[in-house]
Amino acid sequence: MEDLLDLYSQPLDPLRPIVCFDERPYQLTEDVREPIPPRPEQPERYDCEYKRNGNVNLFACFQPLAGWRHIEVTQQRTKVDFAFQMKDLVDVHFPNAQLIRLVVDNLNIHNPAALYEVFKPQEARRIIEKLEFHYTPKHASWLNQVEIELSVLSCQCLERRIGDRETLKREIAAWELTRNTEKASVNWRFKIRDARNKMERLYPPIEPIKVAVADY
Repeated sequence: MEDLLDLYSQPLDPLRPIVCFDERPYQLTEDVREPIPPRPEQPERYDCEYKRNGNVNLFACFQPLAGWRHIEVTQQRTKVDFAFQMKDLVDVHFPNAQLIRLVVDNLNIHNPAALYEVFKPQEARRIIEKLEFHYTPKHASWLNQVEIELSVLSCQCLERRIGDRETLKREIAAWELTRNTEKASVNWRFKIRDARNKMERLYPPIEPIKVAVADY
């Protein structure tokens, strides 16, 4: 936890960007009946019945200090998909970075070994050398700031029924463009001292230093 909090306290460094990464499933659904348009003093009304059109996966990259994010819609979430996300992070999104400090949770695919299963050893090594993994503690994925950005995405863009993958990609791309243009970010306030105050049972008490004073 303190490793992440210390990381979040550091200033923006374009050559060593801090990128939070996570994924989330999304269920495609569409209306069975056409909604009733709004009328004076009445909102638009939807039927509670809907049709399921399968699930997709949303990969999310978020650079809080720069107010930048990217959401990728994929059919599934596997080690192969993760490996290609890491390759895009290095080659497409941050090609000039010396090192990308990556914040991820402990999901089994969030592992450098996944790249060796997908790419040739030389290529896997090239990508991994540009990545520095920082893991959230177990049961503490809330320490990953991209979780907040995914919640914003759910509230601002995914709060309605979207029935197909192409429409979903267009809607997310429009939302992403707006957020990136505004450079919207997260006001992260949880510091190391806050962690020690709230979780003092996890920290040993600090005994005051006794200083001998000589009599003159």
